[in-house]
Amino acid sequence: MTQPKLDVKLIQWTPNAEELLMFTKDTRLLSGPDDYIKKFELKGEERQKEFAKVFSSISSPLEFVDYIFLITNVTRAFTHQLVRHRVGVAFAQQAQRVVDMSGFSYMTPDSFLDHDPKDGYNMLNHVYELTMEHIQEGYEELINLGARAQDARGVLPTNVHTNILFKVNLRAMLEMAHIRLCVRAQGEFQQVALKIREEASRVHPWVADRMGPLCISKGICAFPVFDRCPIKAERPWLNGPPQTEIRAMRGEWEGLMGKYDPQPLGDGK
Repeated sequence: MTQPKLDVKLIQWTPNAEELLMFTKDTRLLSGPDDYIKKFELKGEERQKEFAKVFSSISSPLEFVDYIFLITNVTRAFTHQLVRHRVGVAFAQQAQRVVDMSGFSYMTPDSFLDHDPKDGYNMLNHVYELTMEHIQEGYEELINLGARAQDARGVLPTNVHTNILFKVNLRAMLEMAHIRLCVRAQGEFQQVALKIREEASRVHPWVADRMGPLCISKGICAFPVFDRCPIKAERPWLNGPPQTEIRAMRGEWEGLMGKYDPQPLGDGK
């Protein structure tokens, strides 16, 4: 059975995102709405310098830019992971409760497709496909016997295909990429995250350089105990400073609390 391929389409996004981000970054220093218009007048190096400031400190300005993606032909296994991202996001998903899933499509893991047994017969893939056929037959028989879709869906597999509408703000999207573009992430989520990055970069080219795993974005590893990463095999510093250094920093930090109170300089720093 030929399976449809996962797809990600950006269907809506915040217009004038650059100007909005620069304006939001400087709101505490601005006097009125006319200053928003002035952001459109910035050109060349001045504009580049101003825009770079957006990503130089706190991330709250990034929450003003939104993206809406239509993600299709992905598995329920993937969407169960996607909805674990709870801040700055919204979801609307195809409902198996009301949709007749007869003839459903599904994803076959690459590890089954690429399995190379010694006898030349791929038993892994054979058993997997046979199981899916039995589930399809059982589901359709339940529906034909009068079962409600909301009841028959109990037999559907986790790898059944589904569609989901995903709204996310820029901050949440970049933070999601910190772990979902990591080599440790599930392959399907990696594929979706890469397509999200590609689609967002199509309308906002500056996203590409700022959307990546935590090691690329912040210079630290999101999973220090994960020891099979080829990227950090020669870069142990990605796991962060040793515990002795952390304890020393903690002592310095505790000594500063209540005594060190820097005030804004009035120039955005």
